[in-house]
Amino acid sequence: MKLPLFPLRSIFYPGETVPLHIFEDRYKQLINDCREEAMTFGIPVFYNNTMTFGTEIQLVEVVNTYAGGEMDVVGVGRQIFKIDTFADKFNGRLYPGGEVTFLDMENDADLHARRVVYRKIQELYDLMEIEFPEKPLDKFNSYAFAHKMGLSFEQEFNLLQIAKESDRLHFLNRHLDETIAVLHKLKRTRGAIEMNGHFRNFDPLDFGDFKI
Repeated sequence: MKLPLFPLRSIFYPGETVPLHIFEDRYKQLINDCREEAMTFGIPVFYNNTMTFGTEIQLVEVVNTYAGGEMDVVGVGRQIFKIDTFADKFNGRLYPGGEVTFLDMENDADLHARRVVYRKIQELYDLMEIEFPEKPLDKFNSYAFAHKMGLSFEQEFNLLQIAKESDRLHFLNRHLDETIAVLHKLKRTRGAIEMNGHFRNFDPLDFGDFKI
């Protein structure tokens, strides 16, 4: 499939709200074309000087239009794609585009797998003493907190490429186990540091018949 493209050093997931400030002429043209033709566009992730995967975006609203033509727009993430070809100009327009293949996504995770990851995210927030934004379990999926659980950019990009929900949850579960273990160690270290210098009852050593 041919798709106009808006490359960014950012990662967006299906279902995610995508706020963008548009200021380059080529992308002003892209947004106007999306409004007039009801077409979608793709945001491929520019990472390590390459673009291989990205997310299809549906334009939802042009929130603001400024005197110079700049725009604040809101879109929503739809499907994940892999880039097959890339061109600086798309069908004679100013913006780039290319041929893409959409990933065949599978929502194969059961309720137990989702519950395990959800509860570990709650534990992570508790350890960090951050208020947890509750979400109904039946609305929870692997993308819900993907930007809010300490994943590196590389990890977020790896998550983007995983087609099966069960595999994505397994990926997050492993990350959460590692992160929570580190936070528990830090918490114990913090407790030990805070205790140092406090008045405490020490049991004196009984040297008994010790002689020099």
